[in-house]
Amino acid sequence: MPVFQYTATDQAGASSQGNFEAESEEQARSQLAQYGLNVTEVVPVDNGEAEDKEAAPEKKKKKKKGLMALQIGGGPSSEDISVFTRQMSTLVQAGLPLLRSLEVMIKQQEKKPKFKAMLESISEKVSSGGNLSDGLALYPKTFDNLFVNMVKAGEAGGVLELVLDRLAQFQEKSIRTIKKVKSAMIYPAVIMFVAVGIVTLLMMVVVPQFQSIFQQMLRGAPLPGPTQILINISDVFSGHPVLVLGGMAGLVFGTILFKKTKYGSKAFDWMGLNLPAVRDVVSKSNISRITRTFGTLLSSGVPILQAIQITRDTLTNGFFVQAMGNVHDSVRDGEAMAVQMDREKVFPSMVTSMVEIGEETGELPDMLTRIADNYDEDVDNAVASMTSLIEPVMIVLLALVVGFIVIALFLPIVGIIETIGK
Repeated sequence: MPVFQYTATDQAGASSQGNFEAESEEQARSQLAQYGLNVTEVVPVDNGEAEDKEAAPEKKKKKKKGLMALQIGGGPSSEDISVFTRQMSTLVQAGLPLLRSLEVMIKQQEKKPKFKAMLESISEKVSSGGNLSDGLALYPKTFDNLFVNMVKAGEAGGVLELVLDRLAQFQEKSIRTIKKVKSAMIYPAVIMFVAVGIVTLLMMVVVPQFQSIFQQMLRGAPLPGPTQILINISDVFSGHPVLVLGGMAGLVFGTILFKKTKYGSKAFDWMGLNLPAVRDVVSKSNISRITRTFGTLLSSGVPILQAIQITRDTLTNGFFVQAMGNVHDSVRDGEAMAVQMDREKVFPSMVTSMVEIGEETGELPDMLTRIADNYDEDVDNAVASMTSLIEPVMIVLLALVVGFIVIALFLPIVGIIETIGK
């Protein structure tokens, strides 16, 4: 990814400069503006010029090794970032200097060369007089706006250790929620996979054997309608297996590609909020994420408009993204946050009432955290309800498919038995 050298001033008027990875100059300016920086200059940096030509041989060798590490190793996962945040919080709270804390974390990443190279670059930024948030901003795909802005607010308020602890708690709860949803979907996915495998095996192996038996015993007599339909489907499976398997794979990939389109994304978002089996999980998990993210940002000292913008950027459901955009515009125009939230259909009245109370009492961050805690429990219950609903539905569908196959195969046998009896 191209690297750009930027010069900017923060909200306090302090000047700063550094390197930033982005796809284009426009994207670099946009991302830096979201970090609260007033960009004055963005210049592309040639990778060859980034290396010091007069460096010692050992230093050049070290840089080459770091480049190989970036190419070979994989990027850090969300669990890696969560562990890093928790350990950094512990080290800083223990009184260890920030630079020394980063050195400790770098030593722990021997098996993750790419993450180690990132932390080394961040450490160099800090050692050269920059802030931790400046170093984190170099890797926007790893450390998002939420992470960078909270760290920046913690540095400005002198409570970096507290902000890191809040970040660690936020990440840990988010990861737990995601894992619960994924684990709940494993069993239905296994049932679906087994069902497709069983039906494919019956169509390609079992049904053709029955077809030969029917041809020998019925001697050209017409087959019952369900049996003929089943044999026609079986002929497609057994005669064109590559086409069938390719069609299944194409259906899966086509659905994935359709979901990435504007219309497909909106359709899936609508289904997520309206299908009986999943709407509670989708709605409550989004509300939990909004309130926890927004509450964490406000309690860390991030300005409210910037906090709403960052919260909106963390969402994936288009209806909630639009709702938070409307809330941002309403607050920017001087209206209370709860007023606009009450107009949005995606927010329950209980949530808007609690937000209104939080605004009136001046305890909005605490109120948002309480809402998030309540909805975390609701998400667990919704996931359990979804699983208990999906499992029997899929079992019934599998039973109907297999039952149709069995009945279709036994109808000619019944006819043969009646003919023999006569």
